Amino acid sequence: MANQSHILPDRIMVLDIETVPQFASFEKLPEVWKDLWADKISKTMPENFSAADSYQQRAGIQAEFGKIICISTGFFYTDKGGRLCFRLKSYAGDDEKKLLQSFTIDIEKFHHTTPDMHFAGHNIKEFDIPYISRRMLINQLSLPAFLQFSGKKPWETNLIDTMQLWKFGDYKNYTSLHLLANCLGIETPKDGIDGSMVKDVYYKEKDIRRIVEYCQKDVVAVAQIFLRFQQLPLLPKENIFIAG
Repeated sequence: MANQSHILPDRIMVLDIETVPQFASFEKLPEVWKDLWADKISKTMPENFSAADSYQQRAGIQAEFGKIICISTGFFYTDKGGRLCFRLKSYAGDDEKKLLQSFTIDIEKFHHTTPDMHFAGHNIKEFDIPYISRRMLINQLSLPAFLQFSGKKPWETNLIDTMQLWKFGDYKNYTSLHLLANCLGIETPKDGIDGSMVKDVYYKEKDIRRIVEYCQKDVVAVAQIFLRFQQLPLLPKENIFIAG
């Protein structure tokens, strides 16, 4: 794997996902899944914390109990005028299997033309990539070559994790994407939504478009952080495009 401090931007596919619980509330879970949830959280939650409350707060981030409703991606390219640009594309909707299939088809094309591609994201090693892989198997989809990490050493997985880069070897440190972006002088738009609100926006407001916009902004933030780590100029807004 190439030294991550010298990876060219056009080898990068930036990625972020948004997830929600598979059911809108704990009460709607089938009985067997209520028991499975209670068993899972019994090892990590305080005794006085109810299964219903914990489901509302944590089920979306557990691949066994959640589902992906949006994957946003972005890649760098140089236009005919020599400008570094960034193009966003999102895969979103209620049909998780269809979403994952569309994502896989497009990333396989990018992987074919860029065999040394790297995924980049914030906490991508411990959340986004494992979550996608688990949900693909749950949906009875084959893992594509670009997700075949079994048996590989950490430095062989072609993953650039901005949270890990910021740790500089300090494994106790957790820094959110928005905190890191602000520390590095990168604008993070405030639009009235954060990760804790995605479930309600999806189930109550039924506004998938708003979730896609939020996810895409996180992808842009990661892209800008990557450029900052590379000591390259940040992307101006006019160089960022959304695929039709």
